[in-house]
Amino acid sequence: MSTIKKVVLAYSGGLDTSVILKWLQDNYQCEVVTFTADIGQGEELEPAREKAKKFGIKEIYIDDLKEEFVRDFVFPMFRANTVYEGEYLLGTSIARPLIAKRLIEIAGETGADAISHGATGKGNDQVRFELGAYALNPEIKIIAPWREWDLLSREKLLAYAEKHGIPIEMKHRQGGSPYSMDANLLHISYEGRHLENPGAEPEEDMWRWTVAPEKAPDAPEYVEVEFARGDIRAVNGRALTPAQVLAELNRLGGKHGIGRLDLVENRYVGMKSRGCYETPGGTLMLKAHRAIESITLDREVAHLKDDLMPRYASLIYNGYWWSPERRALQVLIDHTQERVNGWVRLKLYKGSVMVVGRDSASDSLFDPAIATFEDDAGAYNQADATGFIRLNALRMRIAAKRKAN
Repeated sequence: MSTIKKVVLAYSGGLDTSVILKWLQDNYQCEVVTFTADIGQGEELEPAREKAKKFGIKEIYIDDLKEEFVRDFVFPMFRANTVYEGEYLLGTSIARPLIAKRLIEIAGETGADAISHGATGKGNDQVRFELGAYALNPEIKIIAPWREWDLLSREKLLAYAEKHGIPIEMKHRQGGSPYSMDANLLHISYEGRHLENPGAEPEEDMWRWTVAPEKAPDAPEYVEVEFARGDIRAVNGRALTPAQVLAELNRLGGKHGIGRLDLVENRYVGMKSRGCYETPGGTLMLKAHRAIESITLDREVAHLKDDLMPRYASLIYNGYWWSPERRALQVLIDHTQERVNGWVRLKLYKGSVMVVGRDSASDSLFDPAIATFEDDAGAYNQADATGFIRLNALRMRIAAKRKAN
Protein backbone atom coordinates (compact mmCIF):
# COMPACT_ATOMS: atom_id res chain seq x y z
CA MET A 1 0.00 0.00 0.00
CA SER A 2 1.26 3.49 -0.86
CA THR A 3 2.67 5.60 1.94
CA ILE A 4 1.70 8.77 0.09
CA LYS A 5 -1.43 10.34 1.54
CA LYS A 6 -1.68 13.59 -0.39
CA VAL A 7 -0.05 14.80 -3.60
CA VAL A 8 0.01 18.21 -5.32
CA LEU A 9 -0.40 17.83 -9.08
CA ALA A 10 0.76 20.43 -11.60
CA TYR A 11 -2.53 20.42 -13.49
CA SER A 12 -3.48 22.07 -16.78
CA GLY A 13 -6.84 20.38 -17.28
CA GLY A 14 -5.68 18.95 -20.61
CA LEU A 15 -5.71 15.30 -21.62
CA ASP A 16 -2.41 14.27 -20.03
CA THR A 17 -2.87 15.82 -16.60
CA SER A 18 -6.55 14.87 -16.46
CA VAL A 19 -5.52 11.25 -16.96
CA ILE A 20 -2.76 11.67 -14.38
CA LEU A 21 -5.27 12.98 -11.83
CA LYS A 22 -7.42 9.85 -12.11
CA TRP A 23 -4.37 7.58 -12.32
CA LEU A 24 -3.00 9.01 -9.06
CA GLN A 25 -6.32 8.41 -7.31
CA ASP A 26 -6.48 4.82 -8.59
CA ASN A 27 -2.85 3.79 -8.20
CA TYR A 28 -1.84 5.63 -5.06
CA GLN A 29 -5.25 5.85 -3.37
CA CYS A 30 -4.23 9.32 -2.24
CA GLU A 31 -5.88 12.70 -2.00
CA VAL A 32 -4.97 15.00 -4.89
CA VAL A 33 -4.53 18.77 -4.76
CA THR A 34 -4.50 20.47 -8.17
CA PHE A 35 -2.35 23.48 -8.99
CA THR A 36 -2.77 25.44 -12.22
CA ALA A 37 -0.37 28.31 -12.90
CA ASP A 38 -1.45 31.28 -14.99
CA ILE A 39 1.84 32.51 -16.47
CA GLY A 40 0.30 34.10 -19.52
CA GLN A 41 -0.44 31.07 -21.67
CA GLY A 42 -3.57 32.83 -22.92
CA GLU A 43 -6.00 30.01 -22.17
CA GLU A 44 -9.16 30.03 -20.08
CA LEU A 45 -8.24 28.32 -16.82
CA GLU A 46 -11.61 28.01 -15.12
CA PRO A 47 -12.47 24.80 -17.04
CA ALA A 48 -9.55 23.19 -15.20
CA ARG A 49 -11.32 23.97 -11.93
CA GLU A 50 -14.58 22.40 -13.11
CA LYS A 51 -12.80 19.26 -14.34
CA ALA A 52 -11.01 18.88 -11.02
CA LYS A 53 -14.29 19.24 -9.12
CA LYS A 54 -15.81 16.40 -11.15
CA PHE A 55 -13.18 14.08 -9.72
CA GLY A 56 -13.85 15.12 -6.17
CA ILE A 57 -10.88 17.44 -5.76
CA LYS A 58 -11.47 19.66 -2.76
CA GLU A 59 -8.29 21.76 -2.79
CA ILE A 60 -7.91 23.52 -6.13
CA TYR A 61 -5.28 26.21 -6.71
CA ILE A 62 -5.42 28.46 -9.79
CA ASP A 63 -2.79 31.13 -9.28
CA ASP A 64 -2.12 34.25 -11.35
CA LEU A 65 1.69 34.27 -11.43
CA LYS A 66 2.25 36.49 -14.46
CA GLU A 67 3.85 39.41 -12.61
CA GLU A 68 6.02 37.17 -10.45
CA PHE A 69 7.07 35.20 -13.53
CA VAL A 70 8.34 38.23 -15.42
CA ARG A 71 9.65 40.21 -12.43
CA ASP A 72 11.50 37.43 -10.60
CA PHE A 73 12.45 35.03 -13.39
CA VAL A 74 12.31 36.54 -16.90
CA PHE A 75 13.83 39.93 -16.03
CA PRO A 76 16.75 38.49 -14.00
CA MET A 77 17.51 36.12 -16.87
CA PHE A 78 17.51 38.94 -19.44
CA ARG A 79 19.85 41.04 -17.27
CA ALA A 80 22.43 38.41 -18.25
CA ASN A 81 21.51 38.56 -21.99
CA THR A 82 20.84 34.85 -21.71
CA VAL A 83 20.80 32.73 -24.87
CA TYR A 84 21.18 28.93 -24.99
CA GLU A 85 23.29 27.50 -27.83
CA GLY A 86 23.45 30.86 -29.54
CA GLU A 87 19.74 31.21 -30.30
CA TYR A 88 17.20 29.92 -27.77
CA LEU A 89 15.77 32.49 -25.32
CA LEU A 90 14.74 29.79 -22.81
CA GLY A 91 11.01 30.47 -22.72
CA THR A 92 10.04 27.03 -21.42
CA SER A 93 13.07 26.59 -19.18
CA ILE A 94 12.56 29.78 -17.16
CA ALA A 95 8.94 28.95 -16.26
CA ARG A 96 9.77 25.63 -14.59
CA PRO A 97 11.53 26.91 -11.44
CA LEU A 98 8.53 29.11 -10.65
CA ILE A 99 6.12 26.18 -11.02
CA ALA A 100 8.39 23.99 -8.89
CA LYS A 101 8.53 26.69 -6.23
CA ARG A 102 4.76 27.00 -6.08
CA LEU A 103 4.29 23.21 -6.01
CA ILE A 104 6.50 23.03 -2.93
CA GLU A 105 4.73 25.98 -1.29
CA ILE A 106 1.33 24.40 -1.83
CA ALA A 107 2.57 21.07 -0.51
CA GLY A 108 3.56 22.88 2.66
CA GLU A 109 0.25 24.75 2.89
CA THR A 110 -1.86 21.62 2.41
CA GLY A 111 0.25 19.09 4.29
CA ALA A 112 0.97 17.07 1.14
CA ASP A 113 3.89 14.67 1.20
CA ALA A 114 4.40 14.47 -2.58
CA ILE A 115 4.15 16.43 -5.81
CA SER A 116 3.47 15.18 -9.32
CA HIS A 117 3.95 16.51 -12.85
CA GLY A 118 3.12 15.52 -16.42
CA ALA A 119 6.62 15.77 -17.93
CA THR A 120 7.74 12.78 -19.95
CA GLY A 121 10.81 10.66 -19.29
CA LYS A 122 12.41 11.85 -22.53
CA GLY A 123 12.40 15.56 -21.89
CA ASN A 124 14.10 18.34 -19.97
CA ASP A 125 11.09 19.38 -17.90
CA GLN A 126 11.19 16.37 -15.58
CA VAL A 127 14.73 17.40 -14.62
CA ARG A 128 13.81 21.05 -14.17
CA PHE A 129 10.76 20.36 -12.00
CA GLU A 130 12.49 17.81 -9.82
CA LEU A 131 15.83 19.57 -9.35
CA GLY A 132 13.89 22.66 -8.29
CA ALA A 133 11.65 20.71 -5.95
CA TYR A 134 14.53 18.93 -4.23
CA ALA A 135 16.46 22.19 -3.88
CA LEU A 136 13.50 23.75 -2.06
CA ASN A 137 12.40 20.67 -0.08
CA PRO A 138 14.95 17.83 0.04
CA GLU A 139 12.42 15.48 1.70
CA ILE A 140 9.64 15.85 -0.87
CA LYS A 141 8.45 12.75 -2.73
CA ILE A 142 7.93 13.06 -6.47
CA ILE A 143 5.61 11.04 -8.68
CA ALA A 144 6.37 11.13 -12.41
CA PRO A 145 3.64 9.01 -14.06
CA TRP A 146 5.30 8.95 -17.47
CA ARG A 147 8.17 7.03 -15.87
CA GLU A 148 5.83 4.56 -14.18
CA TRP A 149 2.79 3.79 -16.31
CA ASP A 150 2.35 2.01 -19.64
CA LEU A 151 0.18 4.74 -21.23
CA LEU A 152 2.96 5.71 -23.59
CA SER A 153 0.91 6.86 -26.59
CA ARG A 154 -1.90 9.29 -27.26
CA GLU A 155 -4.18 6.40 -28.22
CA LYS A 156 -3.62 4.70 -24.85
CA LEU A 157 -4.30 7.95 -23.03
CA LEU A 158 -7.56 8.41 -24.93
CA ALA A 159 -8.60 4.83 -24.20
CA TYR A 160 -7.88 5.31 -20.49
CA ALA A 161 -9.88 8.53 -20.50
CA GLU A 162 -12.85 6.84 -22.21
CA LYS A 163 -12.78 3.95 -19.77
CA HIS A 164 -12.74 6.18 -16.70
CA GLY A 165 -15.19 8.83 -17.87
CA ILE A 166 -12.63 11.59 -18.18
CA PRO A 167 -14.09 14.40 -20.35
CA ILE A 168 -12.22 14.62 -23.65
CA GLU A 169 -12.39 17.81 -25.69
CA MET A 170 -13.25 17.45 -29.35
CA LYS A 171 -9.81 18.70 -30.37
CA HIS A 172 -8.32 15.62 -28.70
CA ARG A 173 -10.82 13.26 -30.33
CA GLN A 174 -10.23 14.78 -33.76
CA GLY A 175 -6.49 15.04 -33.46
CA GLY A 176 -6.14 18.66 -32.33
CA SER A 177 -2.92 20.48 -33.01
CA PRO A 178 -0.28 18.24 -34.57
CA TYR A 179 2.27 19.81 -32.23
CA SER A 180 3.20 19.57 -28.59
CA MET A 181 2.94 23.19 -27.45
CA ASP A 182 3.97 25.14 -24.39
CA ALA A 183 3.04 28.79 -23.93
CA ASN A 184 3.65 31.53 -21.40
CA LEU A 185 4.17 35.29 -21.51
CA LEU A 186 7.70 34.86 -22.88
CA HIS A 187 7.08 32.42 -25.72
CA ILE A 188 5.26 29.58 -27.45
CA SER A 189 7.13 26.39 -28.29
CA TYR A 190 6.20 23.77 -30.87
CA GLU A 191 7.54 20.20 -31.03
CA GLY A 192 6.57 16.83 -32.45
CA ARG A 193 4.82 15.34 -35.49
CA HIS A 194 5.78 17.27 -38.65
CA LEU A 195 8.69 18.95 -36.83
CA GLU A 196 10.36 15.64 -35.96
CA ASN A 197 11.83 15.74 -39.46
CA PRO A 198 14.55 18.40 -39.10
CA GLY A 199 14.60 18.86 -42.87
CA ALA A 200 10.94 19.86 -43.09
CA GLU A 201 10.03 23.54 -43.11
CA PRO A 202 7.50 24.56 -40.42
CA GLU A 203 4.01 25.02 -41.76
CA GLU A 204 2.96 28.65 -41.86
CA ASP A 205 -0.34 28.04 -40.07
CA MET A 206 1.57 26.66 -37.05
CA TRP A 207 2.63 30.11 -35.84
CA ARG A 208 0.26 31.80 -33.37
CA TRP A 209 1.80 35.11 -32.23
CA THR A 210 3.74 36.39 -35.22
CA VAL A 211 2.68 37.27 -38.74
CA ALA A 212 4.87 36.03 -41.57
CA PRO A 213 7.59 38.68 -42.09
CA GLU A 214 6.60 39.08 -45.74
CA LYS A 215 3.04 39.90 -44.61
CA ALA A 216 4.10 42.35 -41.90
CA PRO A 217 3.36 46.08 -42.35
CA ASP A 218 5.19 47.76 -45.23
CA ALA A 219 6.17 50.69 -43.02
CA PRO A 220 8.65 50.36 -40.13
CA GLU A 221 7.58 51.16 -36.57
CA TYR A 222 9.75 52.80 -33.92
CA VAL A 223 9.60 51.69 -30.29
CA GLU A 224 11.31 53.39 -27.37
CA VAL A 225 11.97 51.51 -24.13
CA GLU A 226 13.26 52.89 -20.84
CA PHE A 227 15.54 50.94 -18.50
CA ALA A 228 16.12 51.19 -14.76
CA ARG A 229 18.79 48.94 -13.24
CA GLY A 230 18.70 46.67 -16.27
CA ASP A 231 14.93 46.15 -16.44
CA ILE A 232 12.46 47.77 -18.84
CA ARG A 233 10.10 50.04 -16.92
CA ALA A 234 8.34 51.90 -19.74
CA VAL A 235 7.44 51.42 -23.40
CA ASN A 236 6.89 54.47 -25.61
CA GLY A 237 6.80 56.72 -22.57
CA ARG A 238 4.18 54.68 -20.70
CA ALA A 239 5.16 53.15 -17.36
CA LEU A 240 4.20 49.47 -17.22
CA THR A 241 4.45 46.56 -14.82
CA PRO A 242 6.86 43.75 -15.79
CA ALA A 243 4.08 41.55 -17.20
CA GLN A 244 2.60 44.49 -19.08
CA VAL A 245 6.01 45.31 -20.56
CA LEU A 246 6.37 41.81 -21.98
CA ALA A 247 2.78 41.67 -23.23
CA GLU A 248 3.20 44.99 -25.06
CA LEU A 249 6.52 43.97 -26.61
CA ASN A 250 4.94 40.66 -27.69
CA ARG A 251 2.19 42.62 -29.45
CA LEU A 252 4.62 44.93 -31.21
CA GLY A 253 7.09 42.23 -32.18
CA GLY A 254 4.41 39.82 -33.34
CA LYS A 255 2.82 42.52 -35.50
CA HIS A 256 6.11 42.87 -37.40
CA GLY A 257 6.94 39.16 -37.70
CA ILE A 258 9.79 39.27 -35.17
CA GLY A 259 10.90 36.42 -32.92
CA ARG A 260 10.50 33.18 -34.88
CA LEU A 261 13.12 30.47 -34.35
CA ASP A 262 13.62 26.98 -35.80
CA LEU A 263 16.22 25.15 -33.72
CA VAL A 264 17.79 21.73 -33.21
CA GLU A 265 18.95 21.83 -29.59
CA ASN A 266 20.83 19.51 -27.28
CA ARG A 267 18.62 18.29 -24.46
CA TYR A 268 20.15 17.68 -21.04
CA VAL A 269 19.06 14.03 -21.15
CA GLY A 270 21.32 13.49 -24.16
CA MET A 271 19.24 13.57 -27.33
CA LYS A 272 18.95 16.23 -29.99
CA SER A 273 15.50 17.72 -30.40
CA ARG A 274 14.00 19.99 -33.04
CA GLY A 275 11.71 22.74 -31.80
CA CYS A 276 10.24 25.97 -33.10
CA TYR A 277 9.71 29.02 -30.94
CA GLU A 278 7.97 32.37 -31.03
CA THR A 279 9.52 34.94 -28.69
CA PRO A 280 8.68 38.38 -30.10
CA GLY A 281 8.86 40.39 -26.88
CA GLY A 282 11.97 38.59 -25.66
CA THR A 283 13.74 39.27 -28.95
CA LEU A 284 13.09 43.01 -28.55
CA MET A 285 14.16 42.91 -24.89
CA LEU A 286 17.47 41.24 -25.65
CA LYS A 287 18.32 43.66 -28.45
CA ALA A 288 17.43 46.69 -26.34
CA HIS A 289 19.24 45.45 -23.24
CA ARG A 290 22.51 44.85 -25.07
CA ALA A 291 22.16 48.34 -26.55
CA ILE A 292 21.75 50.11 -23.22
CA GLU A 293 24.62 48.08 -21.75
CA SER A 294 26.83 49.16 -24.67
CA ILE A 295 26.96 52.71 -23.32
CA THR A 296 26.65 52.08 -19.57
CA LEU A 297 28.87 49.04 -18.85
CA ASP A 298 32.63 49.10 -18.50
CA ARG A 299 34.33 47.14 -21.28
CA GLU A 300 35.79 44.41 -19.07
CA VAL A 301 32.56 44.02 -17.09
CA ALA A 302 30.63 43.62 -20.36
CA HIS A 303 33.13 41.04 -21.62
CA LEU A 304 33.04 39.18 -18.31
CA LYS A 305 29.26 38.94 -18.59
CA ASP A 306 29.60 37.58 -22.11
CA ASP A 307 32.08 34.98 -20.86
CA LEU A 308 29.75 33.85 -18.06
CA MET A 309 26.50 33.91 -20.04
CA PRO A 310 26.77 30.48 -21.73
CA ARG A 311 27.33 28.85 -18.32
CA TYR A 312 24.41 30.78 -16.85
CA ALA A 313 22.22 29.79 -19.83
CA SER A 314 23.08 26.11 -19.40
CA LEU A 315 22.21 26.28 -15.70
CA ILE A 316 18.73 27.55 -16.56
CA TYR A 317 18.21 25.17 -19.48
CA ASN A 318 19.27 22.17 -17.42
CA GLY A 319 17.13 23.03 -14.40
CA TYR A 320 19.60 24.54 -11.93
CA TRP A 321 17.83 27.85 -11.28
CA TRP A 322 17.72 27.16 -7.52
CA SER A 323 21.33 25.97 -7.36
CA PRO A 324 23.95 27.86 -5.33
CA GLU A 325 26.04 28.52 -8.45
CA ARG A 326 23.15 30.17 -10.33
CA ARG A 327 22.33 32.28 -7.27
CA ALA A 328 25.97 33.33 -6.99
CA LEU A 329 26.11 34.31 -10.65
CA GLN A 330 22.89 36.29 -10.24
CA VAL A 331 24.45 38.40 -7.49
CA LEU A 332 27.28 39.33 -9.84
CA ILE A 333 24.93 39.96 -12.77
CA ASP A 334 22.61 42.15 -10.71
CA HIS A 335 25.57 44.13 -9.37
CA THR A 336 26.55 44.97 -12.96
CA GLN A 337 23.08 46.39 -13.60
CA GLU A 338 23.13 49.16 -10.99
CA ARG A 339 23.95 51.80 -13.63
CA VAL A 340 22.19 50.21 -16.61
CA ASN A 341 19.72 53.08 -16.93
CA GLY A 342 18.50 55.02 -19.94
CA TRP A 343 16.54 54.58 -23.13
CA VAL A 344 16.83 52.63 -26.38
CA ARG A 345 14.99 53.23 -29.66
CA LEU A 346 14.24 50.20 -31.85
CA LYS A 347 13.14 50.05 -35.48
CA LEU A 348 10.85 47.11 -36.30
CA TYR A 349 10.43 46.05 -39.90
CA LYS A 350 9.41 42.75 -41.52
CA GLY A 351 10.99 40.29 -39.11
CA SER A 352 13.97 42.44 -38.15
CA VAL A 353 14.74 44.66 -35.19
CA MET A 354 17.47 47.29 -35.35
CA VAL A 355 18.79 49.58 -32.65
CA VAL A 356 18.67 53.15 -33.98
CA GLY A 357 19.35 55.13 -30.81
CA ARG A 358 20.38 54.80 -27.19
CA ASP A 359 21.34 57.16 -24.38
CA SER A 360 21.71 57.42 -20.63
CA ALA A 361 21.55 60.88 -19.11
CA SER A 362 23.26 59.90 -15.86
CA ASP A 363 25.25 56.72 -16.56
CA SER A 364 26.61 56.85 -20.10
CA LEU A 365 30.31 56.05 -20.49
CA PHE A 366 30.29 57.33 -24.08
CA ASP A 367 32.34 60.55 -24.21
CA PRO A 368 31.84 62.37 -27.52
CA ALA A 369 34.77 64.69 -26.77
CA ILE A 370 37.09 61.66 -26.83
CA ALA A 371 35.32 59.56 -29.50
CA THR A 372 35.00 62.35 -32.09
CA PHE A 373 36.78 62.18 -35.45
CA GLU A 374 37.05 65.97 -35.36
CA ASP A 375 39.52 68.05 -33.33
CA ASP A 376 39.21 66.83 -29.75
CA ALA A 377 41.09 69.80 -28.23
CA GLY A 378 43.62 67.49 -26.59
CA ALA A 379 41.14 65.19 -24.86
CA TYR A 380 43.02 62.20 -26.31
CA ASN A 381 46.72 62.21 -27.14
CA GLN A 382 47.08 60.01 -30.20
CA ALA A 383 50.83 59.74 -29.68
CA ASP A 384 50.15 57.64 -26.56
CA ALA A 385 49.03 54.81 -28.84
CA THR A 386 52.62 54.19 -29.99
CA GLY A 387 53.81 52.93 -26.61
CA PHE A 388 50.53 51.12 -26.01
CA ILE A 389 50.93 49.14 -29.22
CA ARG A 390 54.63 48.41 -28.71
CA LEU A 391 54.06 47.10 -25.17
CA ASN A 392 51.18 44.90 -26.27
CA ALA A 393 53.25 43.60 -29.18
CA LEU A 394 56.26 42.80 -26.98
CA ARG A 395 55.55 39.10 -26.44
CA MET A 396 54.81 38.59 -30.13
CA ARG A 397 57.98 40.43 -31.16
CA ILE A 398 60.05 38.22 -28.82
CA ALA A 399 58.44 35.08 -30.23
CA ALA A 400 58.99 36.26 -33.81
CA LYS A 401 62.70 36.93 -33.12
CA ARG A 402 63.12 33.46 -31.61
CA LYS A 403 61.47 31.88 -34.63
CA ALA A 404 63.69 33.87 -36.99
CA ASN A 405 66.83 32.69 -35.18
